[in-house]
Amino acid sequence: MNDIKLIIISAPSGSGKSTIIGRIIDDEVLKLQFSISATTRAPRGAEQHGKEYYFLSEDDFKARIARDEFAEYEEVYPGRFYGTLKSEIQRINDEGKNAIIDVDVAGGVNVKKIYGEQALSIFVMPPSVAELRRRLEGRATDSAEDIQKRVDKAEFEMSFAPKFDKVIINDDLEKAVAEARAVITEFVTK
Repeated sequence: MNDIKLIIISAPSGSGKSTIIGRIIDDEVLKLQFSISATTRAPRGAEQHGKEYYFLSEDDFKARIARDEFAEYEEVYPGRFYGTLKSEIQRINDEGKNAIIDVDVAGGVNVKKIYGEQALSIFVMPPSVAELRRRLEGRATDSAEDIQKRVDKAEFEMSFAPKFDKVIINDDLEKAVAEARAVITEFVTK
């Protein structure tokens, strides 16, 4: 793990994490490259191994877990794994870039434990649970029951915020993007 600079971003669903990442990913000063996750699910449509995901068999994934090759992983449901390979983070850094990973809050805390000062962990917080609910309802993609499940999960996830290096409250998108850009710039240029 030589000279690794890793950006970890976690947030409850609907907090604006993906939007913030999308706004900063191409900033040349930050030299960010999105880490490609590994999964045991089959490719969908035109997805390609090594582009959208690293598609692994369940046996291969479990063997890599046993060899401690993952920075984080999760079995989403029986036999369906997702994770971040340490070799992917190293590959990005070897190319002179800074790896950025988008992981759930527990994964973010675990990755920070592994990489310590080589990682910057950012938690994107919605301004309130009520606003989060409004955003999820505004997407019009989930049932009322699914929205309630996401809100309940978000309340639990928000309890992890103090375990992150930086908490960004996304009550104003432009301000949140500027804050993320500033804290990442400071981290990658030190």
